Amino acid sequence: MESLARGGTRWRRFAVVMVPSVAATAAIGVALSQGALAASFSVSGQQFKVTASHLVGEDFVQYGAADEGNSGKDKQKPVAVVGFKSATIHNLCQSVVVPVPLIGKMTMKLEAGEEKPVEAKTLYIDADDLKADAEFTNIDIGVDVDKTKTGPSAGDKAKGKYQPGSFAQQADTVVFDNVEQRAWATTAGTFTLKGLHMAVSKGIDAECKLKKK
Repeated sequence: MESLARGGTRWRRFAVVMVPSVAATAAIGVALSQGALAASFSVSGQQFKVTASHLVGEDFVQYGAADEGNSGKDKQKPVAVVGFKSATIHNLCQSVVVPVPLIGKMTMKLEAGEEKPVEAKTLYIDADDLKADAEFTNIDIGVDVDKTKTGPSAGDKAKGKYQPGSFAQQADTVVFDNVEQRAWATTAGTFTLKGLHMAVSKGIDAECKLKKK
């Protein structure tokens, strides 16, 4: 495939989530890469926050899809699926606020990768908001999702889990600094968390806050 745009590209505070209107009406589901987890699942009705000071991803791909919720009037949740063949992540934090009867709001927070980075293989993140300082190497923007180098497997394409022929972008490598993200789901073939710490706190004060690189 001929490249649409070549060379390293840097965009300050570039919002990766670029979901065109066709993506918002894509078929339900999360497309996983070939050889990755063969399952899809209904997402909960709650989003979670993710922050990281530094992320390096190999074989980046992004395309529009929709996650299937398990209840409520808006069961289909439009997302941008951001995928990496492999990634290393520094100062990863993930938090979700959960309402608990008789107690109120509780925050569950997971942290890892402060001294040694988190390592992930075949990582897919279903997000509707993502901000970062980003640098792409050999980026192609506006690629047919069926022509990307990495991304949906042939089996997922047959199931129609995204809009065939729709917008996608890809890059050989990507570096994200100061990542702030709101997501519905994350899947990975393997996810190795160094220095894992999980805590539960009452209220919302313990939500993830960005630790800049």
